[in-house]
Order: sequence, then C-alpha cells, then structure tokens
Amino acid sequence: MSDSKIEIQTEQIKGVLVISVFGEVHGLDVQEFHNKLLDTVTGFDKKVLLDLEKLSYINSAGLRSILIVAKKLRDSRARFAICCLSGSVKGIFKISAFDKVIDVFESRSEAIEAIE
Repeated sequence: MSDSKIEIQTEQIKGVLVISVFGEVHGLDVQEFHNKLLDTVTGFDKKVLLDLEKLSYINSAGLRSILIVAKKLRDSRARFAICCLSGSVKGIFKISAFDKVIDVFESRSEAIEAIE
C-alpha cells in the first residue's frame, strides 16, 4: 500500500457495485479519494452502494466528493446509497444533513435489499 491514508475496494453483490472505503479522508488525500471514487463509478450506471464502515474520518471536501458522485449517478438514473457509517462519520453526516439528501442504511444487507 502507498503512503495514502485512503483505500477503496470494490465488489459486486446482486448486481450492486459495492465500494468499500478504508482509512481517513482529509488533507491531501481528498483529491485522491475524489478521483478514485469518480473513476470507480464512471461507466457504472445501475446500482452503487458506498460502504463506509471502515472509514474513520471524512472532512467537508470529502463529503463534497460524495455529493458530486451522488449527483453524477442520479443524473445517469443510477441508484445510490451509503451504508455502515461509523460513529464519528455518522455524526459528520448528521451535522451536514447528508443523511437527508442521500439514502443512508445501517447495514450493507439492508442497503442492497433497498436498492436492488
């Protein structure tokens, strides 16, 4: 692994592209996170789930990247949801009201069932 504090892994489950994010999104890693996220969803226009269980921190620029991806997917009529927010990340999502504009689920299985 590089010096990056962020890692993204993907898998497909029941036709849903699941993107798991590991680490922290802040500082110089924000642009890398943004690019990786956009590259991952580009060309995938059906169902996307962002699993943030292993994300320990995200700043406002990282949230903006998620919002840009959500809009891109919405524009292509794809379903998009987020699941498994950790304690501090869940707090950031609530304070910023992201949980009001993007579907957020407690578990991966609940999210997959909802968007498949």
